[in-house]
Amino acid sequence: MTEKLRIEEIIVVEGKDDTRRIQEVVDADTIETIGSAINEDILEQIEHAQETRGVIIFTDPDFSGEKIRKTIMEVVPDAKHAFLSRQLAAPKKRGSSLGVEHASDEAILEALEKIVTPINETDDYQEIPRQTLIAYGLIAGAHAKERREKLGDELRIGYTNSKQLTKRLKMFRITEKELRDVMNNLNE
Repeated sequence: MTEKLRIEEIIVVEGKDDTRRIQEVVDADTIETIGSAINEDILEQIEHAQETRGVIIFTDPDFSGEKIRKTIMEVVPDAKHAFLSRQLAAPKKRGSSLGVEHASDEAILEALEKIVTPINETDDYQEIPRQTLIAYGLIAGAHAKERREKLGDELRIGYTNSKQLTKRLKMFRITEKELRDVMNNLNE
Protein backbone atom coordinates (compact mmCIF):
# COMPACT_ATOMS: atom_id res chain seq x y z
CA MET A 1 0.00 0.00 0.00
CA THR A 2 1.34 3.43 -0.88
CA GLU A 3 1.70 6.02 1.82
CA LYS A 4 -0.93 8.75 1.87
CA LEU A 5 0.00 12.34 1.20
CA ARG A 6 0.32 14.17 4.54
CA ILE A 7 -1.31 17.60 4.64
CA GLU A 8 0.19 19.96 7.24
CA GLU A 9 -2.68 22.46 7.19
CA ILE A 10 -6.04 21.70 8.73
CA ILE A 11 -8.71 21.22 6.08
CA VAL A 12 -12.06 22.92 6.70
CA VAL A 13 -14.96 20.88 5.32
CA GLU A 14 -18.72 20.98 5.73
CA GLY A 15 -19.46 17.67 7.43
CA LYS A 16 -18.61 14.11 8.51
CA ASP A 17 -18.95 12.64 5.02
CA ASP A 18 -16.41 15.15 3.67
CA THR A 19 -13.99 14.36 6.53
CA ARG A 20 -14.35 10.62 5.91
CA ARG A 21 -13.78 11.04 2.17
CA ILE A 22 -10.75 13.33 2.53
CA GLN A 23 -9.16 11.02 5.12
CA GLU A 24 -9.61 8.06 2.75
CA VAL A 25 -7.38 9.91 0.28
CA VAL A 26 -4.89 11.91 2.38
CA ASP A 27 -3.54 12.00 5.91
CA ALA A 28 -5.11 15.20 7.22
CA ASP A 29 -6.94 16.75 10.14
CA THR A 30 -10.23 18.50 9.49
CA ILE A 31 -12.60 20.96 11.09
CA GLU A 32 -16.25 20.47 10.17
CA THR A 33 -18.45 23.55 9.82
CA ILE A 34 -21.60 21.43 10.25
CA GLY A 35 -22.95 22.88 7.03
CA SER A 36 -23.78 26.55 6.60
CA ALA A 37 -24.81 26.84 10.27
CA ILE A 38 -21.20 27.76 11.05
CA ASN A 39 -21.03 29.29 14.55
CA GLU A 40 -18.59 31.45 16.53
CA ASP A 41 -16.97 28.45 18.25
CA ILE A 42 -16.14 26.84 14.92
CA LEU A 43 -14.86 30.16 13.52
CA GLU A 44 -12.59 30.49 16.58
CA GLN A 45 -11.29 26.95 15.99
CA ILE A 46 -10.55 27.83 12.37
CA GLU A 47 -8.82 31.06 13.40
CA HIS A 48 -6.67 29.15 15.90
CA ALA A 49 -5.90 26.47 13.30
CA GLN A 50 -4.73 29.18 10.89
CA GLU A 51 -2.39 30.60 13.53
CA THR A 52 -0.88 27.23 14.42
CA ARG A 53 -0.84 25.11 11.23
CA GLY A 54 -2.62 26.97 8.47
CA VAL A 55 -6.03 26.29 6.99
CA ILE A 56 -7.28 25.01 3.65
CA ILE A 57 -10.95 25.76 2.94
CA PHE A 58 -12.41 22.85 0.93
CA THR A 59 -16.18 23.31 0.74
CA ASP A 60 -18.75 22.02 -1.73
CA PRO A 61 -19.04 23.87 -5.07
CA ASP A 62 -22.57 25.12 -4.39
CA PHE A 63 -24.32 28.11 -2.83
CA SER A 64 -23.93 26.78 0.72
CA GLY A 65 -20.24 25.99 0.22
CA GLU A 66 -19.57 29.47 -1.16
CA LYS A 67 -21.45 31.05 1.75
CA ILE A 68 -19.30 29.10 4.25
CA ARG A 69 -16.12 30.02 2.35
CA LYS A 70 -17.09 33.71 2.45
CA THR A 71 -17.89 33.57 6.21
CA ILE A 72 -14.52 31.96 6.97
CA MET A 73 -12.67 34.46 4.76
CA GLU A 74 -14.01 37.32 6.90
CA VAL A 75 -12.23 35.78 9.91
CA VAL A 76 -9.23 34.21 8.13
CA PRO A 77 -8.61 36.23 4.94
CA ASP A 78 -5.27 34.52 4.24
CA ALA A 79 -6.59 30.95 4.34
CA LYS A 80 -5.71 28.70 1.42
CA HIS A 81 -8.42 27.43 -0.91
CA ALA A 82 -9.02 24.11 -2.65
CA PHE A 83 -11.76 23.92 -5.25
CA LEU A 84 -13.63 21.15 -7.04
CA SER A 85 -15.60 21.73 -10.19
CA ARG A 86 -19.32 21.09 -9.95
CA GLN A 87 -18.86 18.20 -12.37
CA LEU A 88 -16.22 16.49 -10.17
CA ALA A 89 -18.40 16.91 -7.06
CA ALA A 90 -21.55 15.51 -8.67
CA PRO A 91 -23.22 12.63 -6.83
CA LYS A 92 -23.45 9.17 -8.40
CA LYS A 93 -27.14 8.82 -7.58
CA ARG A 94 -29.82 11.32 -8.48
CA GLY A 95 -31.34 13.44 -5.76
CA SER A 96 -28.15 13.92 -3.76
CA SER A 97 -26.49 17.32 -3.66
CA LEU A 98 -23.03 18.30 -4.88
CA GLY A 99 -20.28 17.53 -2.43
CA VAL A 100 -16.63 16.90 -1.72
CA GLU A 101 -17.70 13.44 -0.51
CA HIS A 102 -18.64 12.47 -4.11
CA ALA A 103 -15.27 13.37 -5.66
CA SER A 104 -12.81 10.75 -6.87
CA ASP A 105 -9.46 10.21 -5.17
CA GLU A 106 -7.76 11.85 -8.16
CA ALA A 107 -10.01 14.93 -8.04
CA ILE A 108 -9.39 15.41 -4.30
CA LEU A 109 -5.62 15.00 -4.70
CA GLU A 110 -5.54 17.42 -7.65
CA ALA A 111 -7.58 20.02 -5.76
CA LEU A 112 -5.21 19.77 -2.78
CA GLU A 113 -2.13 19.93 -5.01
CA LYS A 114 -3.45 23.06 -6.75
CA ILE A 115 -4.18 25.08 -3.64
CA VAL A 116 -4.55 28.82 -4.18
CA THR A 117 -3.88 31.56 -1.67
CA PRO A 118 -5.41 35.00 -1.98
CA ILE A 119 -2.95 37.88 -1.85
CA ASN A 120 -3.85 40.89 0.25
CA GLU A 121 -1.66 43.53 -1.40
CA THR A 122 -4.05 45.07 -3.90
CA ASP A 123 -2.31 48.42 -4.41
CA ASP A 124 -0.83 47.59 -7.82
CA TYR A 125 -3.60 45.26 -9.00
CA GLN A 126 -5.57 46.45 -12.01
CA GLU A 127 -9.17 45.34 -11.57
CA ILE A 128 -10.68 43.79 -14.69
CA PRO A 129 -13.34 46.17 -16.02
CA ARG A 130 -16.95 44.96 -15.88
CA GLN A 131 -17.23 45.77 -19.59
CA THR A 132 -14.48 43.21 -20.33
CA LEU A 133 -16.37 40.53 -18.37
CA ILE A 134 -19.54 41.36 -20.31
CA ALA A 135 -17.62 41.23 -23.61
CA TYR A 136 -16.40 37.71 -22.75
CA GLY A 137 -20.00 36.71 -21.99
CA LEU A 138 -19.22 36.02 -18.34
CA ILE A 139 -21.81 38.35 -16.84
CA ALA A 140 -24.62 38.66 -19.33
CA GLY A 141 -25.83 36.42 -22.09
CA ALA A 142 -27.33 33.04 -22.74
CA HIS A 143 -24.36 30.92 -21.62
CA ALA A 144 -22.78 33.18 -18.98
CA LYS A 145 -23.24 30.65 -16.16
CA GLU A 146 -21.53 27.86 -18.14
CA ARG A 147 -18.69 30.21 -19.14
CA ARG A 148 -18.14 31.28 -15.49
CA GLU A 149 -18.14 27.64 -14.43
CA LYS A 150 -15.48 26.73 -17.03
CA LEU A 151 -13.46 29.86 -16.17
CA GLY A 152 -13.60 29.01 -12.45
CA ASP A 153 -12.36 25.48 -13.19
CA GLU A 154 -9.52 26.69 -15.44
CA LEU A 155 -8.35 29.41 -13.04
CA ARG A 156 -9.00 27.20 -9.96
CA ILE A 157 -11.04 29.92 -8.28
CA GLY A 158 -14.27 27.95 -7.96
CA TYR A 159 -17.73 28.65 -9.28
CA THR A 160 -19.04 32.20 -8.91
CA ASN A 161 -22.20 34.01 -9.78
CA SER A 162 -21.85 37.23 -11.79
CA LYS A 163 -21.70 39.41 -8.64
CA GLN A 164 -18.95 37.29 -7.05
CA LEU A 165 -16.84 37.03 -10.20
CA THR A 166 -15.15 40.45 -9.95
CA LYS A 167 -14.36 39.93 -6.26
CA ARG A 168 -12.93 36.45 -6.85
CA LEU A 169 -10.78 37.64 -9.78
CA LYS A 170 -9.45 40.44 -7.58
CA MET A 171 -8.93 38.20 -4.56
CA PHE A 172 -6.72 35.84 -6.57
CA ARG A 173 -5.15 38.73 -8.53
CA ILE A 174 -6.15 37.36 -11.93
CA THR A 175 -4.88 39.77 -14.58
CA GLU A 176 -6.70 40.80 -17.72
CA LYS A 177 -4.04 38.92 -19.73
CA GLU A 178 -4.62 35.70 -17.73
CA LEU A 179 -8.36 36.10 -18.26
CA ARG A 180 -7.88 36.69 -22.01
CA ASP A 181 -5.61 33.62 -22.33
CA VAL A 182 -8.09 31.35 -20.55
CA MET A 183 -11.06 32.71 -22.50
CA ASN A 184 -9.19 32.23 -25.78
CA ASN A 185 -8.47 28.59 -24.83
CA LEU A 186 -12.10 28.03 -23.82
CA ASN A 187 -13.37 29.50 -27.11
CA GLU A 188 -11.15 27.24 -29.26
